[in-house]
Amino acid sequence: MNHRDPPGIIAPHIPADDYRRAEATGQPVVIVVHTTDQTGRPLRHYLFPIAIAGAGAMGLFGLVAAFLALLDVAAHTAMAIGGAAGPIGIGGITLRLARGKT
Repeated sequence: MNHRDPPGIIAPHIPADDYRRAEATGQPVVIVVHTTDQTGRPLRHYLFPIAIAGAGAMGLFGLVAAFLALLDVAAHTAMAIGGAAGPIGIGGITLRLARGKT
Protein backbone atom coordinates (compact mmCIF):
# COMPACT_ATOMS: atom_id res chain seq x y z
CA MET A 1 0.00 0.00 0.00
CA ASN A 2 1.38 3.40 -0.97
CA HIS A 3 1.64 6.06 1.69
CA ARG A 4 0.22 9.36 0.49
CA ASP A 5 0.55 12.55 2.48
CA PRO A 6 -2.14 15.20 2.32
CA PRO A 7 -1.34 18.16 0.08
CA GLY A 8 0.63 21.01 1.59
CA ILE A 9 3.19 18.93 3.48
CA ILE A 10 6.63 20.12 2.48
CA ALA A 11 8.75 17.28 3.85
CA PRO A 12 6.90 13.97 3.91
CA HIS A 13 9.70 12.27 5.86
CA ILE A 14 12.08 13.48 8.57
CA PRO A 15 14.63 10.85 9.63
CA ALA A 16 13.83 9.41 13.06
CA ASP A 17 17.18 10.20 14.66
CA ASP A 18 16.95 13.88 13.62
CA TYR A 19 13.41 14.08 14.95
CA ARG A 20 14.35 12.48 18.29
CA ARG A 21 17.43 14.70 18.66
CA ALA A 22 15.32 17.81 17.96
CA GLU A 23 12.65 16.59 20.39
CA ALA A 24 15.19 15.90 23.14
CA THR A 25 17.10 19.16 22.82
CA GLY A 26 14.17 21.40 21.92
CA GLN A 27 15.99 22.48 18.82
CA PRO A 28 13.76 23.24 15.81
CA VAL A 29 13.98 21.15 12.69
CA VAL A 30 14.79 23.35 9.70
CA ILE A 31 13.70 22.15 6.30
CA VAL A 32 15.33 23.89 3.36
CA VAL A 33 13.46 23.79 0.08
CA HIS A 34 15.33 24.92 -3.01
CA THR A 35 13.02 26.52 -5.54
CA THR A 36 13.58 28.87 -8.41
CA ASP A 37 10.99 31.33 -9.58
CA GLN A 38 10.05 31.13 -13.22
CA THR A 39 11.07 34.09 -15.29
CA GLY A 40 8.69 34.95 -18.11
CA ARG A 41 5.70 32.99 -19.28
CA PRO A 42 5.68 29.23 -19.76
CA LEU A 43 5.82 27.87 -23.29
CA ARG A 44 2.25 26.50 -23.19
CA HIS A 45 0.90 30.07 -23.04
CA TYR A 46 2.37 30.67 -26.50
CA LEU A 47 1.72 27.28 -28.10
CA PHE A 48 -2.07 27.30 -27.74
CA PRO A 49 -2.69 30.53 -29.73
CA ILE A 50 -0.11 29.51 -32.34
CA ALA A 51 -1.83 26.13 -32.75
CA ILE A 52 -5.23 27.82 -33.16
CA ALA A 53 -3.82 30.28 -35.72
CA GLY A 54 -2.11 27.45 -37.62
CA ALA A 55 -5.32 25.44 -37.75
CA GLY A 56 -7.21 28.50 -39.00
CA ALA A 57 -4.60 29.14 -41.70
CA MET A 58 -4.72 25.52 -42.85
CA GLY A 59 -8.51 25.70 -42.95
CA LEU A 60 -8.35 28.88 -45.01
CA PHE A 61 -5.91 27.25 -47.46
CA GLY A 62 -8.29 24.30 -47.76
CA LEU A 63 -11.20 26.64 -48.44
CA VAL A 64 -9.25 28.45 -51.19
CA ALA A 65 -8.20 25.12 -52.73
CA ALA A 66 -11.81 23.89 -52.74
CA PHE A 67 -12.96 27.14 -54.37
CA LEU A 68 -10.31 26.86 -57.09
CA ALA A 69 -11.25 23.23 -57.72
CA LEU A 70 -14.89 24.29 -58.05
CA LEU A 71 -13.92 26.98 -60.58
CA ASP A 72 -11.87 24.43 -62.53
CA VAL A 73 -14.80 22.02 -62.69
CA ALA A 74 -17.11 24.86 -63.77
CA ALA A 75 -14.72 25.88 -66.55
CA HIS A 76 -14.43 22.30 -67.82
CA THR A 77 -18.21 21.95 -67.73
CA ALA A 78 -18.68 25.16 -69.70
CA MET A 79 -16.16 23.98 -72.29
CA ALA A 80 -17.91 20.63 -72.62
CA ILE A 81 -21.32 22.26 -73.07
CA GLY A 82 -19.92 24.78 -75.55
CA GLY A 83 -18.18 22.08 -77.54
CA ALA A 84 -21.33 19.97 -77.76
CA ALA A 85 -23.56 22.91 -78.75
CA GLY A 86 -21.62 24.03 -81.77
CA PRO A 87 -18.43 25.49 -83.12
CA ILE A 88 -16.76 28.51 -81.58
CA GLY A 89 -14.83 30.36 -84.27
CA ILE A 90 -12.34 33.10 -83.68
CA GLY A 91 -11.36 34.27 -87.19
CA GLY A 92 -14.90 34.66 -88.55
CA ILE A 93 -16.49 35.23 -85.12
CA THR A 94 -18.89 32.30 -85.21
CA LEU A 95 -20.32 32.11 -81.67
CA ARG A 96 -22.90 29.42 -82.13
CA LEU A 97 -23.12 27.99 -78.66
CA ALA A 98 -26.69 27.09 -77.81
CA ARG A 99 -28.74 28.11 -80.81
CA GLY A 100 -30.68 25.76 -82.94
CA LYS A 101 -29.35 24.78 -86.36
CA THR A 102 -32.42 25.95 -88.22
